[in-house]
Amino acid sequence: MPRLTMRVRPTGPPGYSETLPREPESAAPARRLVRMSCCVWGLEALAAPGAVIITELVANSVRHARESIRVTVERPAERRVRLGVVDFSKEPPVYRAAGPEDESGRGLVLVDALAAEWGIELLPWGKRVWAELSGEGEG
Repeated sequence: MPRLTMRVRPTGPPGYSETLPREPESAAPARRLVRMSCCVWGLEALAAPGAVIITELVANSVRHARESIRVTVERPAERRVRLGVVDFSKEPPVYRAAGPEDESGRGLVLVDALAAEWGIELLPWGKRVWAELSGEGEG
């Protein structure tokens, strides 16, 4: 059973995280984690776009990584939420425009459209793909 953890760091933002199996069904608990976090922080308006973004980031990790994945939701600023998926693959996701007949390839296009910014951090054992959302009053 996945474990939900919250860590409050004296020098950084609060955050929630959950380790999930690398399977398509992990998108549902990842969305719940995002929605719950946004509601706890009073940022309900970011929950729906955050759920779409985390679904796409989880789908990429499920498709291309190995072993388990770690979903993180952090609050780096009062009106900002940072979503992330950590996996054990060093291969960065590929941003590409899918054609009308393609069945996949639109995930990062959606992330790019919904997020204030997004990126990739290489880690010694894999990578973190992250996206940030901003609430009203902060860009």
